[in-house]
Amino acid sequence: MAWTILLLAGLLEVVWAIGLKYTAGFTRPLPTLVTVAAMVASVALLGLAMKSLPVGTAYAVWVGVGAVGTVVLGIVLFGDPVNLVRMVSVALIVAGIVGLKLAPA
Repeated sequence: MAWTILLLAGLLEVVWAIGLKYTAGFTRPLPTLVTVAAMVASVALLGLAMKSLPVGTAYAVWVGVGAVGTVVLGIVLFGDPVNLVRMVSVALIVAGIVGLKLAPA
């Protein structure tokens, strides 16, 4: 269950990271509200997951899920560049996440 909570926390990190772009410097009320709510929920779920997962593993996976998701949505939504170095780097992050999941806690 902790891994599911951690995955959800990471997905909410993607929501708030992408949401920051839509807040226009926190000047747009609805995107700002959604972004701040996602921030709070993401950190709260991370804390909940850390009750039973090692802190280093939980934090690294949270950041990794957020980073990979944000890169992918940046490409899809904002036309961020796609090149071999970026994609290999994202693949390495994914490999690290999988490795942390598979490593004994």
